[in-house]
Amino acid sequence: MPSEVLGTASLWVALAAAAAIALARRPQAAQLKHAVGPALIVLALQALHFSEELTTAFYQRFPERLGLAPWSVEFFVVFNLIWLALWLLAVWLARAGRAPAYAAIMLWFLGIAAIGNGIAHPILAVLARGYFPGLITSPFLGLAGLFLVRALLSARVASRKPTPPGISASLALPTLEGRGPG
Repeated sequence: MPSEVLGTASLWVALAAAAAIALARRPQAAQLKHAVGPALIVLALQALHFSEELTTAFYQRFPERLGLAPWSVEFFVVFNLIWLALWLLAVWLARAGRAPAYAAIMLWFLGIAAIGNGIAHPILAVLARGYFPGLITSPFLGLAGLFLVRALLSARVASRKPTPPGISASLALPTLEGRGPG
């Protein structure tokens, strides 16, 4: 399996977790608007973090740390720019009150990824017994990610329809009613 797939596997797991959390909370457009400010801060710090990783050869050192072949700089740049663009789109959609499911999934993913960076880079530095690419910006990114997740958690869970008489609440399935387009 290619190094780029194995080396980014934790991000795909984080994305799946973000989707599960976001969809379970049944996001409504109005509930996401208050997360826009924290998301913009995390997004700015993520861009700064990517710059630190790029200039200090994270794309070589991280895969090597995992026993994988180094990534090309082209892969690393394109991979990061795509995620930054997708996150920026999610922030814009959240601010505009559109596509709440997509926006929520991507904002949760941004928060989870930021927290993961805040934890992983110091551990990688300890394992390297010194600086590891991304270490300087990672604590700030992780802290900002916590604030974003806090903002997302403070959004009320969409009200559910009452369970019909005679059906256990644990057996009742959520419906798609009340969800707008997107």
